[in-house]
Amino acid sequence: MRKSQLAIALTVILGLLSVSPARAVNYAIDPAHAGVTFKISHMGLSWTYGRFNTLSGGFTIDASDAAKSSFNLSIKTDSIDTGNAMRDGHLKSPDFLNVKQYPAISFKSTSVKQAKNGYEVTGDFTMHGVTKSITMTLVGGRKAEVKGVERTGFSADLRIKRSEYGITKFKDMIGDEVVISISFEGTKK
Repeated sequence: MRKSQLAIALTVILGLLSVSPARAVNYAIDPAHAGVTFKISHMGLSWTYGRFNTLSGGFTIDASDAAKSSFNLSIKTDSIDTGNAMRDGHLKSPDFLNVKQYPAISFKSTSVKQAKNGYEVTGDFTMHGVTKSITMTLVGGRKAEVKGVERTGFSADLRIKRSEYGITKFKDMIGDEVVISISFEGTKK
């Protein structure tokens, strides 16, 4: 009886030792399945919609400890597209994004917390040479496997005031608040 109890105890201990803790998983953003769209008021009459066509970056998910997760996103400002070449040229100029001086809008997380349907992520948002801390809720995290590669994705909606980032021209005609939607998938590295 005593030998069988010892054998059971050893089996349990060895089993516990062989269980490895969850590890963080690194993902690269898949540009074919990522996008940033926005809308801004035009004279309080209608919305002007647009998108940025180039989003890159990566993220790390630690399923056992959200605080060890991180997100890094970069938007190429020159990729702005509102469906109107003349307006896009003006938005790329020093009046607005000044893409030659500020070629990217970036987000780098500083803290990640588990949320109901994803993560509450706080980080440094840099646009037009100005960095401010923002918090957004990234919804998602469902996984799928395509051609042997694990994928996961997230989306978020947020609002910023362009004036807080030094973009102040034409405030009478164009709204200050910009509504932004971000969606991206990552492939496991």
